[in-house]
Amino acid sequence: MFSSVDDVSARLAESGYLASPAVATTVFLADRLGKPLLVEGPAGVGKTELAKAVARVAEARLVRLQCYEGVDESRALYEWNHAKQLLRISAGRDETWDEARTDIFSEEFLLPRPLLTAIRGDEPTVLLIDETDKADVEVEGLLLEVLSDFQVTVPELGTITATRRPFVVLTSNASRELSEALRRRCLFLHIGFPEEELERRIVRLKVPGIEAALAESVVRVIGALRAMDLRKAPSVAETIDWARTLLALGATTLDENVVRDSLGVILKHQDDILKAGAKLDLDAV
Repeated sequence: MFSSVDDVSARLAESGYLASPAVATTVFLADRLGKPLLVEGPAGVGKTELAKAVARVAEARLVRLQCYEGVDESRALYEWNHAKQLLRISAGRDETWDEARTDIFSEEFLLPRPLLTAIRGDEPTVLLIDETDKADVEVEGLLLEVLSDFQVTVPELGTITATRRPFVVLTSNASRELSEALRRRCLFLHIGFPEEELERRIVRLKVPGIEAALAESVVRVIGALRAMDLRKAPSVAETIDWARTLLALGATTLDENVVRDSLGVILKHQDDILKAGAKLDLDAV
């Protein structure tokens, strides 16, 4: 998909994603080596958006598996259409079980879920396995075969191997440790909070019309908040939301009233808001 690291940076930027050199390099290597990319970091720093941006620039289909506690094989890999199977069995009452079984466990009755959908596709595909750390440990076992050999085994049909490997992105907020077996199969990328200069560029790109001075003030205040011992530090997504809020309010500069009245946009816990209100010194940032 990409010819060089610079090509990654340029094309992602054209799609609205400003990538650091580390991000661009790792995406290029994942593409060139054909390995899955495990992206870890705090919520709201652009992990999911990276997969979407790669899909946009590659003109690829995005297949997303949203992980959560309790997600299982039937939601991640495949399941059989049991209602349709029962109708088929009822319609063929005069058949033997062997005859019916051969029919009902065929492609017609298979319901592919995201992992199998991505493996079977013959078009460019980006497979996003989002918030992998929220899934149960057992789900990682399902992923190992997919990430190792890009194949899926359906006992009734055999092994289905990818004819065209998808570009795979796994994201994690590091709420739990992923297994070493899973990590071994991936290239690793940590996305943290960006440097001030990059975050200013992101704000100017995502919030058209904002003045450079206000964007700089926003980023400096966000940096000061992240330096505090908060329950949830503001993410890049919240920086962008705050910039849009200030633009909607018609603010051209940051003063105590504007900041106090809009802290709920960037801080989502009352104790964080109280702490920021007491410690934040706009003259010092």
